Amino acid sequence: MLRQHGPARSAPRIEDYGMIGNLRTAALVNRCGSVDWMCVPRFDSPAVFANLLGSEEHGMWAFGPVDLGGTTPEVNRQRYLDGTLVLESTWLTPAGTVQILDFMPVGGGDAQLVRIARGISGCVPMRSLFRARPGYGRSVPPIVAEDGRARVDLGDGQLWLDAPVPVRAENGDLTAEFRLSEGETVAFSLSWLPGTDAPPVPDASRLLGGTQAFWRDWVSQSTYAGPDRDAVERSLITLKALQYEPTGAFVAAPTTSLPEEIGGVRQWDYRFCWLRDSALMVGVLLSCDYIEEARAWIDWLRRVVDGQPESLQIMYGVDGERELTEMELDWLPGFAGSTPVRIGNAAAGQLQIDVYGEVVEVLFQAQLHDPSLAPVVAPLITGLVGCLESVFDEPDMGIWEVRGSRRHFVHSKIMAWIAFDRAVQLTAAGHGDGPVERWSQIRDHLHEQICERGYDPERKTFTQSYGSRELDASLLHIVTSGFLPPDDERIVGTVEAIQRELSTQGGFLLRYPTEGADRGVDGLPGDEGAFLICMGWLIVALAAIGRTEEADIFKHQLLQIRNGLGLLAEEWDGATCQQLGNYPQGFSHLALVLASNATAAHPVSSGTR
Repeated sequence: MLRQHGPARSAPRIEDYGMIGNLRTAALVNRCGSVDWMCVPRFDSPAVFANLLGSEEHGMWAFGPVDLGGTTPEVNRQRYLDGTLVLESTWLTPAGTVQILDFMPVGGGDAQLVRIARGISGCVPMRSLFRARPGYGRSVPPIVAEDGRARVDLGDGQLWLDAPVPVRAENGDLTAEFRLSEGETVAFSLSWLPGTDAPPVPDASRLLGGTQAFWRDWVSQSTYAGPDRDAVERSLITLKALQYEPTGAFVAAPTTSLPEEIGGVRQWDYRFCWLRDSALMVGVLLSCDYIEEARAWIDWLRRVVDGQPESLQIMYGVDGERELTEMELDWLPGFAGSTPVRIGNAAAGQLQIDVYGEVVEVLFQAQLHDPSLAPVVAPLITGLVGCLESVFDEPDMGIWEVRGSRRHFVHSKIMAWIAFDRAVQLTAAGHGDGPVERWSQIRDHLHEQICERGYDPERKTFTQSYGSRELDASLLHIVTSGFLPPDDERIVGTVEAIQRELSTQGGFLLRYPTEGADRGVDGLPGDEGAFLICMGWLIVALAAIGRTEEADIFKHQLLQIRNGLGLLAEEWDGATCQQLGNYPQGFSHLALVLASNATAAHPVSSGTR
């Protein structure tokens, strides 16, 4: 029997994966050639491959060379084809060299995954081991295989596996073995469809050409002209891949329950559309002139608000679903043994006042970018700010959606100030109908209150919440909000205090202090890594207050911790030098674009380096 390819798997690392996607769902492919995570047909559907959070018995699709003589083949290079989301893996083996292209075609309507193997030299024995396990690895589905086509019954749809070689069914798996000689190409295609009608056999070559053309055309529209263009374009492609094209919603990440601390309990489902996250993503895409993505998201927002801004949630399903019931999957042992594995998210019911500010700000910027949007966004802004009037003075759960007690978080109050300020500006410009005088009074009241109750004059810094001594990296938002001039001593003091008290190895920032085994402000035990979006905010803040050389240094720190494919998870562990949290993370990739924009706008002065 031929043994499956790949080195003996050591402790897994989140950054050992590449992502492919089709603007409806995504899959993660590890360096050993196995698809270990894929949900169909949507980002938030149950996974059919859940090896990422368990073992091979929970579903995966291994594809690549096999070992004939005890010498382990290894990936020589893994990269994306330039300007695309097509993943190329090059394998060197004793028998020869092969390349595998993995991608998900865009625009076909239903989920497809194509794996094309190319013979580069020699004659290499290959194997495909396909193990679908619906319901996050909980069940073994009925399968039927005949020659080069197999069908897997998922109950609510069918998976069709097509191959130009015989595929046999055994013990709930689909296996194919073949040899690949120099110049030969063998393509396997996986298609999901509702119902039981068989689809036509996919044309892998045509799908590859169309997928490459789509991504290259899309990324060519970017107007970013600063340094590190390749890195910025990779982050832009990643952000685009997190958009659910049928509605325009953006998911925070395509995964659930990747740990923020290995062996800890901080595992959450990020496969939903947070208003905050998606607003910040849209803002970054707007900065590179991607107006259609903004328009699609605004249309989605109008549908979920549906004229009732008073019922606003902080997150939704990609089709606007409101019920995101949180539960634990006790049959999955978790990534690197980190449990519980959660699906759904109870934070959907929280009060997070800052969301009003992020959403209003990006709507305001969208109509500045494209004046034709003013009549579209004006009713949204005035409706949201009208609702904000009734909650802005309440304590909330904050940007980090803590699971402890509510507080008057300073960041939330600053974002409320932004919402009232932008609504006043919009209405004064004649683009809305609202009580400008009352909103101006509330805005000024908030400004005075924040400066009085949210500022520590002894330490010369704004604090996490009214009356507290703790700091919070989200306060860096204040630097570019217009709340105070960047050279105000309270702004500079806050940046310095956050660096002093929240920095970790390499200058990366914690969100706020955690309490180890004790339950801290967030109501959770354990610790976590440095949040990468906080590094992006720091770089923007440093550039704004004139510390351009420091901003540039930290930007390069952020660039250096990306994996070889240019991808970032949510957090960074400086002690073990590995990524943590859900992956790839929209927050982290928008942070990289923010940082690059800021350092391009505020270049290091000549002669200072």
